[in-house]
Amino acid sequence: MELDRFDRQLLNLLQENASQTAERLAEQIGLSASAIQRRIRRLRDQAVIVRDTAVVDPKMIGSPTLFIVSLEVERERPEMLVALREWLAKEPNVQQAFYVTGEADFILIVSARTTDEYDEYMSRLVGAHPNIKRFTTNVALSTIKRGLAIPVPLEHGDS
Repeated sequence: MELDRFDRQLLNLLQENASQTAERLAEQIGLSASAIQRRIRRLRDQAVIVRDTAVVDPKMIGSPTLFIVSLEVERERPEMLVALREWLAKEPNVQQAFYVTGEADFILIVSARTTDEYDEYMSRLVGAHPNIKRFTTNVALSTIKRGLAIPVPLEHGDS
């Protein structure tokens, strides 16, 4: 799908705050509200926008701790990796999961209310996947930046 300048502006604005009205977005972009609504519908239909979500303040729900986990597998057999990926994708405690290069095979961002809860979670993970060779954990002491927005260049080919 080819994105024009208006689509790109719209994507940046929606990533900033997806609850903005079509009228407010139209004012910022210079199109009509109905044109904005059509563009948003097309971006969703074409799976450029895959979902809208609410960002919750962790302090308001008890300040769960974030654990950054480096996970190493014994063998990278396709069927074992598929099972692990599916398991990680379904786990609500896993905020993000990346299959990476380097010493680790996966990097996970795991949220847990307590270290005991995290320990129980990792015990379940290792128990369910004997292919896990080892994991290391870093505890996030504070959050400097948190987000999922991907900067969209306004012109195709810009960086």
